[in-house]
Amino acid sequence: MRALLLATTNRGKLKEFRAIFADLPYQVLSLNDIKLDMDVEETGTTFRENAELKALTYAHASGMLSLADDSGLEIDALGGAPGVYSARFLGPGVSYEERFRIIFEQLRGLPMEQRTARFRCVITVAEPGGDHRSVEGTIEGVIAEAPRGENGFGYDPIFLVPELGKTTAELEPEKKHRISHRGKAARLALELLKDWPPSGSSGNTLQK
Repeated sequence: MRALLLATTNRGKLKEFRAIFADLPYQVLSLNDIKLDMDVEETGTTFRENAELKALTYAHASGMLSLADDSGLEIDALGGAPGVYSARFLGPGVSYEERFRIIFEQLRGLPMEQRTARFRCVITVAEPGGDHRSVEGTIEGVIAEAPRGENGFGYDPIFLVPELGKTTAELEPEKKHRISHRGKAARLALELLKDWPPSGSSGNTLQK
């Protein structure tokens, strides 16, 4: 059985990925499992650039097939912010509660139809030799007027899925995995891994 390195230190992401990849015919390992202690600076200007940078760097460092993602929240009324800076919006040490407060202030007075937003996730699978493929998933929603829910992590408590009437932090994990940006991208990555190595040139992006 071939090993697959999940190149993230985010516990929330690791939990979601392990659940989504539970039936994958790979030995799924984390950075802690292989005791690889290194950080990759996210210098890209797009989710894809950052995902590729991380996947290729960790694949080279570990000598293993590696999977990395970059994801975040895009709020239309804020020009797409926080976008690729979602994890470090307002500064790397700022709590999500404070980030929520600032976002609510910036959206104050806007009706729901002007609070549109989306979660976007790009996943890259990379070989140590440099071959790689990327996939992308999104979920559309709006910014809630107050945080709701205890599940999920990050911006989940303020991201409302209108057709469900719930934030992604109010959804059960199984339901969230089915509809989330990360779940959609992970299922596309699952299809990539079933037929790995991919045919054709590296660097293509599939979307869902």
